[in-house]
Amino acid sequence: MTFQWWPAPAKLNLFLHVTGRRADGYHDLQTAFQLLELCDEVGLEASGDGAIERLAGPEGVPAEADLTVRAARALKPYCKGHFGVKIQLRKRIPAGAGLGGGSSDAATVLVVLNRLWGAGLAPGQLADLGATLGADVPVFVLGDSAWAEGRGERLQPIMLPDRWFLVIYPGVAVSTAELFQAPELTRNSPVITIRALFEGATRNDFEPIVRARQPAVAAAIDWLSAYAPARLTGTGSCVYAAFAQAAQAERIAARVPDEWHCFVAHGVNRSPLHAALEAAGGNLRRGARDA
Repeated sequence: MTFQWWPAPAKLNLFLHVTGRRADGYHDLQTAFQLLELCDEVGLEASGDGAIERLAGPEGVPAEADLTVRAARALKPYCKGHFGVKIQLRKRIPAGAGLGGGSSDAATVLVVLNRLWGAGLAPGQLADLGATLGADVPVFVLGDSAWAEGRGERLQPIMLPDRWFLVIYPGVAVSTAELFQAPELTRNSPVITIRALFEGATRNDFEPIVRARQPAVAAAIDWLSAYAPARLTGTGSCVYAAFAQAAQAERIAARVPDEWHCFVAHGVNRSPLHAALEAAGGNLRRGARDA
């Protein structure tokens, strides 16, 4: 069996409200996840030797800390048989950027190995398992752009308008854990309804903090805001603006200062991973690209 390559899509947070602190030390949130066609690629080769081996992964991330390895190990107890896997990763989604790359990579491993290993977990069970790896993993497991509450694990699929996004990566990584501990973080945003999202009555509670701590992010928001309403995604560091047509986003992308990386991506309501799996049907190889 050769490696099969599967997409792991990025996401944007269209808003992010912190509505309270939980007794378990986490925070209650409200957000909307917009899936993108920009994807990492996860290569998987199932084996019968019981070994979970990472052949290539993110630079500077040891295998023991890699979410793809942790995802495979988390799923293995649910499988009957001596299953193993070799993992490779081709990164296109910047790390520490608020785009969910590591969580999406882990979700792709869970979803694909659930089939390759014959674990047979239902989508909800697989999402619950993903939540033990990270709060953003369940949305990628379930595969729909979604309204989210709780830690981000209570999900409701939503249909978002067809748009293109210009995303700017200012070249700095942001620590989500540090921001959630920031003393200046407000934790009392009022709970809103989905209607408020479509009326534009939202914000990102982390944006003022990231602007103050990361001058490059503040500069990117200010620059992009001259062309279209711009916002931080997640806890950053990427910022984005939405456009009705790809050509509009591409015109602005051509003007982005050279010191920043940028890309234009189509927003989708269904994950490219799930589209590939649905195309594969009973034969996973038809939904993947061999090495």
